[in-house]
Amino acid sequence: MNSNITTELSNKAESPILRVGAVMPSCLRLSLKTKWFEMTKAGIKTEDYRELNEYWAKRLLKKVHTPHGGYFSAMSDFVKGKYDFAEWRQFAGSPFAQFDYNVMTLGYPKSNDKERILRLENKGIEIRTGNPEWGAEPSKLYFVIMHGAVIA
Repeated sequence: MNSNITTELSNKAESPILRVGAVMPSCLRLSLKTKWFEMTKAGIKTEDYRELNEYWAKRLLKKVHTPHGGYFSAMSDFVKGKYDFAEWRQFAGSPFAQFDYNVMTLGYPKSNDKERILRLENKGIEIRTGNPEWGAEPSKLYFVIMHGAVIA
């Protein structure tokens, strides 16, 4: 979790108020189908897979400048197979966005529906193949979002 958050109590309420300039923890929200949500909730499924495409690249990668004409064209070239991940990392360094935790939801629940919302530690993101028993196609590359322990 992000330890840069500071709070103070208001005279009018008992709940904490964030001070100006406080850094909010970042969360990655992912909605899941019932089968994958239940496996994740039970601790069986410890990672989620997202397609290597522009939509997920915008959400999961930091913006980086590359010799191939900038972030979006470089990601487009990567997705199209014009160069591999080792080449991507050569000029991107660690290209993944940093998240403090993952919020996994069963569909799109209301914010007070605790049975359909699961908060997990974010253990990082990788690009690699996934487990076919957890929904990945064999030999296909994905953004792999790794989960840690449940956060209360």
